[in-house]
Amino acid sequence: MHLLNLGILAHVDAGKTSLTERLLHSVGVIDEIGSVDAGSTQTDTLALERRRGITIKSAVVSFAVDDITVNLIDTPGHPDFIAEVERVLGVLDGAVLVVSAVEGVQAQTRVLMRTLQRLRIPTLIFVNKIDRRGARYDAVLDALAERLTPAIVPMGRAVELGAREAAFVPGPVAPDVLADHDDELLAAYVDGTLADERLRSALVAQTRQGLVHPVYFGSAVTGAGVPELIDGIKQLLPAADGDPEGTVSGSVFKVERGPAGEKVAYARLFSGTLRTRDRVPFGPGREEGRVTAVSVFDHGTDVRADAVPAGRIARLWGLGNIRIGDTIGEPRKRHGHFFSPPTLETVVVPGPGTDRRALHLALTQLAEQDPLIDLRHDEVRQELSVSLYGEVQKEVIEATLAEEFGLAVGFRETTPLCVERPTGTGAAAEFIKKEANPFLATIGLRVDPAPPGTGVTFGLEVELGAMPYAFFRAVEDTVRETLAQGLHGWQVADCAVTMTHSGYWPRQSHAHQGFDKSMSSTGADFRGLTPLVLAEALRRAGTRVYEPMHRFRLEAPADTLGALLPVLSAARAVPETTETRGALCVLEGVVPAARVHGLEQRLPGLTRGEAEWESAFEDYAPVAGGDDVPERPRTDHNPLNRKEYLLNVTGRRG
Repeated sequence: MHLLNLGILAHVDAGKTSLTERLLHSVGVIDEIGSVDAGSTQTDTLALERRRGITIKSAVVSFAVDDITVNLIDTPGHPDFIAEVERVLGVLDGAVLVVSAVEGVQAQTRVLMRTLQRLRIPTLIFVNKIDRRGARYDAVLDALAERLTPAIVPMGRAVELGAREAAFVPGPVAPDVLADHDDELLAAYVDGTLADERLRSALVAQTRQGLVHPVYFGSAVTGAGVPELIDGIKQLLPAADGDPEGTVSGSVFKVERGPAGEKVAYARLFSGTLRTRDRVPFGPGREEGRVTAVSVFDHGTDVRADAVPAGRIARLWGLGNIRIGDTIGEPRKRHGHFFSPPTLETVVVPGPGTDRRALHLALTQLAEQDPLIDLRHDEVRQELSVSLYGEVQKEVIEATLAEEFGLAVGFRETTPLCVERPTGTGAAAEFIKKEANPFLATIGLRVDPAPPGTGVTFGLEVELGAMPYAFFRAVEDTVRETLAQGLHGWQVADCAVTMTHSGYWPRQSHAHQGFDKSMSSTGADFRGLTPLVLAEALRRAGTRVYEPMHRFRLEAPADTLGALLPVLSAARAVPETTETRGALCVLEGVVPAARVHGLEQRLPGLTRGEAEWESAFEDYAPVAGGDDVPERPRTDHNPLNRKEYLLNVTGRRG
């Protein structure tokens, strides 16, 4: 039996979860189709999901199609929960991207398609809601080709659009798009010798390589087009690969808590077979844990099993310190982040009667399930802050804390999550027993700017054998931790840190006595000195604060442009192109991320409710405003203040 791990992705409200229900019903897993509005779907299991009618957490459900077992993963469509989608992408063999026949290509649709193409994940496109008023066929195909990818292959036509009788009629596959990737097929097409079998084999091969994307039309509500989509899933998408006899290697894409508070990890196994009671290394520290129980997905539910072979998705118990993104067994090459990081943050304010320690514990558990929440504890101000993608995510955190933990909270105003970048080169060094250095370590560091998007790199200009490797590792790890807060308190991005000096005192001991710590360097010396040296190098280099920016596209009635432009200007939005299309105008440009939510709220009133707005993170830009640089309160021991730092770290002033 073949396996296929399939993701269902879409812009919010395109009908992704409804399509999941229809697929499960069509293959006999469920007898009755659940409703998103009624909160009765298989995959939206959280009470909050059922009440709000949106998917918040990814969910796995399994079904069989002939000799293929499909593990279907339903993912959130709302952009505030894009991190949940990111974690799923790394475990997929194929995907179905759902597009609404009424709304067409939307902001999240484009973000998702770009990522699917970049990762070369074979993808089918299902245009849903052909039974709804306003459904379109030709216009949606044109939009798919123009705004997603020209490499689309319509698999038929939609008829009776906008009516309950709307249907999908399979048709012959046009060879033109396939010929773009196959010279032999092109030659056969030109001379009239192209056989249907040859065309079909090219469609299968190119779909599995992610070169073309078959397009189906249909309705999750009526079931139109769904049998054809299932046939496409079965025939056009590749089966999961992996050697069950190989070395165990898997990836964790979701972590949740069981009824007793125990951690349960969702993992895709790429190689080997993992059995109950096996001991396996996991995570960056290669901690070892014993698997106490395993369950795999089968016919709409998960069932206990003794083992999970390569290709399958399983739930694992017993790995207490497991985290999302961890590799189980043999490490695998990581792709890094597929989407932009959160660009907003807010302070969580305890409500009346809410215990701060209980709140900290609850937020810590939420951060286990979503590491990009990035819980931040300011001990000086006794404040807890979290990172966000948007306001809906904030509402979900508030509701989750109330319903699952019984904690009432509020939030301060959402603020942009800026970054700092070095503006020049700076270097500093401190030597053992010189210049009031209280640590038995010599460290020299140089900070240089790096190209945007390259992150933080660490290099050596000293010989690796000059001192124990553990001391170099302590310096590098501490450099990365320290750069979480730059001169203005923001994460320092895109810089190269080079170690220019190193030195230590070897292990000292006296006759008939043990190890003498006062005369011997330890890792703590290097961890303690690194922030002071790095802060001074960073101070000499200088940094500039950058704020997150979104690229926006606004379509509105042309006669409302006069009212729109002043509002956009006040929000510091910069239209870069303005185009008039009959009675409509289309503006594209950039806007600070912090202003997006406010603009979205004002647009309906300015445009008679006819505006279409989409935006997505694009890049960071220098904060405007001269000397008014946003500062972020520090939560560390503040190495920028030597006396304060040494008092906190060593208990004495330098």
